[in-house]
Amino acid sequence: MLNGQDARLIIQRPPLPSVLRRSLPFLASLGVLGGVLVVNAILQPNLLTLPVIRSNLATFLPRIAAAVGQAIIVLSGGIDLSAGGIITLVNVVLVSLAGVWGTESGWSTLAAVLVSLLVAVAAGLLNGLLVASLRLQAIVATFATNFVWMGLALAVLPVPGGQAPIPLYRLYRASFLGIPSVVFLLILVILLWVILKRSRMGQFLYAVGGHAQAAFASGLPVERVRMLTYGLGGLFFGLAGVFLTADIASGDPLIGSPLTMNTIAAVVIGGTPLAGGTGGAGGAVVGAIVLGLIRNIIFFANVPPFYQDFISGLIIIAALALAAGGRGRRRSA
Repeated sequence: MLNGQDARLIIQRPPLPSVLRRSLPFLASLGVLGGVLVVNAILQPNLLTLPVIRSNLATFLPRIAAAVGQAIIVLSGGIDLSAGGIITLVNVVLVSLAGVWGTESGWSTLAAVLVSLLVAVAAGLLNGLLVASLRLQAIVATFATNFVWMGLALAVLPVPGGQAPIPLYRLYRASFLGIPSVVFLLILVILLWVILKRSRMGQFLYAVGGHAQAAFASGLPVERVRMLTYGLGGLFFGLAGVFLTADIASGDPLIGSPLTMNTIAAVVIGGTPLAGGTGGAGGAVVGAIVLGLIRNIIFFANVPPFYQDFISGLIIIAALALAAGGRGRRRSA
């Protein structure tokens, strides 16, 4: 005989068709990923060899971490157009601190990474303060703060240069038990998302993104949740900046400019609507990989430089349309 708790669990368990309908956007993004993988394999026959996988992951990982950060913010009903500025600021701060504290010491490298991550979290929290506490429109507030972060980056490092900490550079290219370190770093990013999703904060951000007024009426601290969400997004943007610094091994005050739109496109391709409340960072990971593979297609197809952005844009639009098709089928089901 069932007790009351068991009965509630059975009642609350969604029927299988409902689960499948909610999964359609993510399944659509997986279909897009499969398509670009096939095209990449045709153009690059050694795509699945270990050196190529290592190289691709090293390039994709900053974009993956940034896409996860953007997904967290979008899930709560927000958006952050300053992602590229925060990533750039982390890059130049990390390189500048390495220049002051030394590039060879492991402890100084750790300290520089931690300070850079704190800078990213602080930038994210300031965005959250503007959006959640001052009630500014997220798209306007973060568009403005992007100029602030980019301006600070130029003040810290006016011209490209400097050197990434050597231990960080080596770690990014190392292997453990024959597995590239970037694989473990990717697992770390995904694990951080899983921990967040299973926490109370994860439940709160879905509730706030799904219906903020209902969440407020039920007693959830909507303002605090939104502010912390931007701080968490800043943390992942900071990780993206650290990974990017390890990859390019130097500083560049303009390096993050194109990354903001890439994070938003990755989130949408991954099946998370910009309205928030549904989806997840797992889809954003898939979307970021899709965008990286699209860049590979453009390169290996020998598209002339003058047309690369144009062709890349067309392919991204097609990927967005296919991903949106999955959401459309879910709504009509």
